Amino acid sequence: MVKLSDLKIGASGVVTQLDGASRLVSRMMELGFVPGASVEVTRKAPFGDPVLYLIRGARISIRMAEAACVSVIPSEAAAA
Repeated sequence: MVKLSDLKIGASGVVTQLDGASRLVSRMMELGFVPGASVEVTRKAPFGDPVLYLIRGARISIRMAEAACVSVIPSEAAAA
């Protein structure tokens, strides 16, 4: 498992768990970051923050600090 914030552009993975303050976790789940959801990194801002993710058919832009609370299994590891 790695943090969502560690994935590079074009990489994808499956959400496994969320950590952090309950308010942040609730907000991330409302945005679609729920265990079992597939997520792909599509773009980063010029200075690296925020990052645009494709999840459940929606494009969601979040800060790296928020992405660090989401644990994922990278697609390469999920396929193995």
